[in-house]
Amino acid sequence: MSPQQNHGKPWLFPSSTSEHPTSQKQRHYPLNGICRQSQGRIKHLLFLSSLVISITSIYPTSAHEIKVAADVGATLHMEPNDNPRAGESTQAWFALTRKGGKQIPLSQCDCQLFVYAEPHTPKEPALLEPSLKPVVAERYQGIPGADIIFPKPGIYQLQLSGKPATGANFKPFTFKFEVVVAAGAASNTQKSQDVNNAPTQETNTGLGLIVTALCIILGTGILVFWVKAARKSGKND
Repeated sequence: MSPQQNHGKPWLFPSSTSEHPTSQKQRHYPLNGICRQSQGRIKHLLFLSSLVISITSIYPTSAHEIKVAADVGATLHMEPNDNPRAGESTQAWFALTRKGGKQIPLSQCDCQLFVYAEPHTPKEPALLEPSLKPVVAERYQGIPGADIIFPKPGIYQLQLSGKPATGANFKPFTFKFEVVVAAGAASNTQKSQDVNNAPTQETNTGLGLIVTALCIILGTGILVFWVKAARKSGKND
């Protein structure tokens, strides 16, 4: 009888040991599948995170905005810190480049700068006409720049028009940049009226609500994603 019992053991133990790895695979591979499927969601969440960060980094002004007209591109930068304030001197400079990245200095451009208070009609005269001068900024040499003092907080439009000077070769252009000017240090933001006859605080609050809403949506999406992943993991276990 003992030989028969010994002969039967190999049929019992292999079956029991073969079931254990299978159960491990059933528990392990679904988790791997969840991880692989969640990679796309994680990338999407990372994209939303970078979007929110980029929005908060440019709030409340639209600095380094790039415009393109014909074969010329322009980037607006304002000093200090891309945060112009009413009653304070602000240096605005325009990085002009041709297609291919070649710079256009002021010496090669017959340029004019006009400043309008928004909203304005097409035939309305400019509020300011700052004189342009060559500016050295970052990697740019002799590009158009101007010192501007915005009279009141509010929204303004900077319109830069230009045509090639003698010896230059590019098409005439007109760029329009919208700039948000905050209240100066000497003024009261809550009481002062901006140039558009609306409180400056309302403009900043509206942008702040947008940023806050995006952060809430992003946080909710991350929370829902991890809850679903945890539930699927618990069911597979």
